[in-house]
Amino acid sequence: MLSRVANSIYWMSRYLERAENVARFIDVNLNLTLDLGEGIRQQWEPLVSISGDLATFHQWYRGATREHVLRFLAFDLENPNSIAACLRAARENARTIREILPTELWEELNKIYLTVRGTDPDAVVDQPHDLLMRVKNGSHLIVGLAEASMSHGEGWHFAQVGRLLERADKTSRILDVKYFILLPSAAEVGTPIDLIQWSALLKSASAFQMYHRSRGRITPAQIADFLILDRTFPRSMHFCLINAERSLSEITGSPKGQGTTLAEQQLSRLGSQFDFTYVDDIIEEGLHEFIDRFQTRLNLVDDGMFDTFFAVRPLVHVGEATQERPQ
Repeated sequence: MLSRVANSIYWMSRYLERAENVARFIDVNLNLTLDLGEGIRQQWEPLVSISGDLATFHQWYRGATREHVLRFLAFDLENPNSIAACLRAARENARTIREILPTELWEELNKIYLTVRGTDPDAVVDQPHDLLMRVKNGSHLIVGLAEASMSHGEGWHFAQVGRLLERADKTSRILDVKYFILLPSAAEVGTPIDLIQWSALLKSASAFQMYHRSRGRITPAQIADFLILDRTFPRSMHFCLINAERSLSEITGSPKGQGTTLAEQQLSRLGSQFDFTYVDDIIEEGLHEFIDRFQTRLNLVDDGMFDTFFAVRPLVHVGEATQERPQ
């Protein structure tokens, strides 16, 4: 497979997953305000913190109001992590590789993009639920179309790796925000407000029902354990790493844990740390420190993907023959 094609599939999948995550975060927060009220000062700014664009937001907007945050996260094309910008980037990547994508997948991605692009922010800022549902459902449909109608070869596995790495990153970010930003004050720990916010965090990761089925009562430690270390829940960080590594092994042909490429080594090193970690150790160390280190190492995995599969290597000429310069 050409590196250009692999790169487009990988980033199409990442951008689509990112758009779906942002839509879900906003939708959950809209419902949360019905329980807590718009007067809770922390309700909108944490959404921007999850995306990692808080400094940029404060440069462009005055105050983290509902309208400002919705515009920034949903429609602002200057914000590369907004829903509109992510869908535009996903569609552009898909457009360059249309010949290898199922027609239905391309058509659905194009529909979502055109729906968001054609939406007047002023018309939906007060009632954005239908648009957010369209983005979420469209993303799920595209993943299903890829699963059912795309050959599970290299292209499909590159899409898997991109989607899972993006998902692991977003799960880590919502956990970090909850522990260090979302709770108004220490006095509210254990109160109904605290319970509502922890429930909202689970819903932000589409984990509310599965958590109750496997863990029961809501406690911070159990939530951290479920979203970080669970091996069977599709949005837990550990699950994402396990399956991303499995797809990477399918791409390279190396046995799991024995890869020689930089991407495989970085991902294997990160995943192995989860194999021997317990939630009590994470909390004792500090959740923020653990997640901060995880995000740094996840960035190294992405760098490894670029260096291993996507980077354009210089060529040297030897006589009449053209050879790739050793790296």
